[in-house]
Amino acid sequence: MNLAAYASATACTQGEELTFHVVDESGDVPQGFVEITDVPTRSVVLKTDIRGATWTLVVPHDWPSSLYRATFSPGESLRDREVYFVLRSRRPGTLAKVVVAIPFITWQAYNRAGSPGHSIYWTEQPDRVPKVSFDRPGCGPVAEWWEYGLLRWLGRVGHPVEYCSDVDLHAGDEFLRSYQLLVVTAHEEYWTWEMRDTVEQFAYHGGNVAIFGGNTCWWQARLEDNLRTLVCYRDAVRDPLAATDPKRVTVEWSSAPVWRPENMLTGATFRRGAGCWTDMQRWKTESYVARFSDHWVFEGTGIRDGDTFARGAVGYETDSIEWSDIDGVPRATGRDGTPPSFVVLATADLRHWRDYGQGGTATMGIFKLGSGTVFNAGTVNWGNRLDDPVVERITKNVLDKLAKLPDLSEWVTIGPRANLMSLGACDNLLFGTTVDDVLVVREACAQNLRWQTIPGEAVRICCLAAPREAGPSLPVGLFGATPDGQLLYRDAVETVAPWRLVTLLPQGSVAIAVCNGAVFAATQANDLMYLPFSEIDASGSSWRAIGLAAGAIALAAMNGLLFAIDADDRLLARLPLPASAPWHCIGSAGGHTMLAGYAGMLVGAGSGGFLRWRPAIAAVPPAEVAT
Repeated sequence: MNLAAYASATACTQGEELTFHVVDESGDVPQGFVEITDVPTRSVVLKTDIRGATWTLVVPHDWPSSLYRATFSPGESLRDREVYFVLRSRRPGTLAKVVVAIPFITWQAYNRAGSPGHSIYWTEQPDRVPKVSFDRPGCGPVAEWWEYGLLRWLGRVGHPVEYCSDVDLHAGDEFLRSYQLLVVTAHEEYWTWEMRDTVEQFAYHGGNVAIFGGNTCWWQARLEDNLRTLVCYRDAVRDPLAATDPKRVTVEWSSAPVWRPENMLTGATFRRGAGCWTDMQRWKTESYVARFSDHWVFEGTGIRDGDTFARGAVGYETDSIEWSDIDGVPRATGRDGTPPSFVVLATADLRHWRDYGQGGTATMGIFKLGSGTVFNAGTVNWGNRLDDPVVERITKNVLDKLAKLPDLSEWVTIGPRANLMSLGACDNLLFGTTVDDVLVVREACAQNLRWQTIPGEAVRICCLAAPREAGPSLPVGLFGATPDGQLLYRDAVETVAPWRLVTLLPQGSVAIAVCNGAVFAATQANDLMYLPFSEIDASGSSWRAIGLAAGAIALAAMNGLLFAIDADDRLLARLPLPASAPWHCIGSAGGHTMLAGYAGMLVGAGSGGFLRWRPAIAAVPPAEVAT
């Protein structure tokens, strides 16, 4: 007896039936036995005799959602008699809000790689075929088993997850709506248009994606024959859809005529990454370098910027981005399809891999995609180094954080510590003044960029503000309050520009904001003062009180609202009316004493503290503050 087998589907649901097709390659009636193993836990859940060309498994309701392996015996080729399948949850999202996708489409693409007439591999191979069937033995993980480390770790630590096949993603996003986090495993290289739409919509609607892999979403593929035939011509010349539906042509996602770079979804791309194929031991010596160790992803690792970590995890194939070096900090350019919101967490310089395959880099990062968050480890072998405490802690941080609904009131670190006196936003930049009376500037983004000095006269500024629009004789620029009660103005440019007197501030002013064609000031006496641009003069005689300042120690304006931080560390908001209006608490101020607003985000800083931001929304129903 020499058995081989395949399943009628890549996945089924608890309580359903799954049919296996069995052949005896010696020509006899197939007979023997089958053993079914839960792959993550390595526990054997069933062992039974089989006889005949088909065998039907009636899946018990109490088998957990997982990846399973059915091994048929006897037989010579283990690959041909091993059949992998996923068991989906009958009630998705009930036991876990995390779903792990298993890359059956990629496994099928590699099935019999290099065998003439039997595989779509290799690109340079003229007798490769454009279509392969799922109705054949051998669709399992490649020899290196890139996915095994993560799956085994999940089974060992008991992290609550459920499973699906990537073919389930092709079918649409209905079942994904029950989850908060989709985990993409190590080598999910082939994606259909439908798969990609499903995952992108999941993220845009608030779902999160964690990619613990590399070479992700590199080739576009198609499924035909009721999802049982994989199509990938790997060129546009032979693909018949090139003339009728070019967006569906099975080439690299970023190539003509598709022009849909995969890093718009994944953040990073193999086109910028590296591959090490001729010396498979070489990549085991490579490591990541931490570039933003104050980010929550590194919490509890003890890693600092410049430290190396994850030796051996940077393996075989990596994904990366185009970045610019800004004073030693990498910043995504966004020119290659990577979203500008991408935050670089770690990098590896692999340009020397050009001697072993493809030279490039590796990038670990995180970014916002719609209302969701996407984390990308950027390397195929990440899961197989979960024996490394740093790799394990980062993985746990990502799973724990992204498996939950986002805490919109959380302040997220976007910059290193700095001794600031004031903070403001203008012209898509963040400005500050230091305790040494230096004006500084940086891009308003989530990357941990350092403050850059703006040359010019040293003027002590204790508060900064900027209007959204110009007013009478006042272009858009920076307003600065001095400790001796002067309101100054200067152009918001990164070159030398003089400060000039605009008017005098009310006595005891501690914070200012500019909004709706007027300047607002909070005083030590808890008065909120108002001065429209049209009434500004050098004497400051036109200021008038419009209500209480709610004990504000910092003010900011954005989107037609005034925001404040009070002495009780509350974040407050009110309408910028020229009259009394109630203040409402919308959350914690995070210990910050300075405040600015930019593009829907409130930016906070404290003396000697990190720069952080959070959305300018109320995470809980706003409560009116007694003033």
